[in-house]
Amino acid sequence: MGNLIVLIASVLLPPLGVALNKGIGGTFLVNLVLTLLFFIPGVLHAIYVNFL
Repeated sequence: MGNLIVLIASVLLPPLGVALNKGIGGTFLVNLVLTLLFFIPGVLHAIYVNFL
């Protein structure tokens, strides 16, 4: 159930998905910048960080 919540958060709000799984740090900031500049790379990065 926890992975499902992280997956949904990673698709809808990628920085939230990263923060739920990895916490607030460098990975979160990279994802935040990717999401603010280009949404799709932010989603791909969140899925990569959380599930691969």
